[in-house]
Amino acid sequence: MSDSPSGHARSAEDEAVDKIVGRGPSGAIALAGIATAIVIGLWFAFYFIVFLPRGVIQ
Repeated sequence: MSDSPSGHARSAEDEAVDKIVGRGPSGAIALAGIATAIVIGLWFAFYFIVFLPRGVIQ
């Protein structure tokens, strides 16, 4: 029996896709890390530029 549902042998393209998927989602993790760093950076910038100059609210 073959591995594919259609009964044909696996092609080189299928094997290449399996190899890529087997490496894991490193690009997605890198993109999520960069996006998180940008959001945190913007939060700190907003805090230091807007809130600290206003001083303590009484």
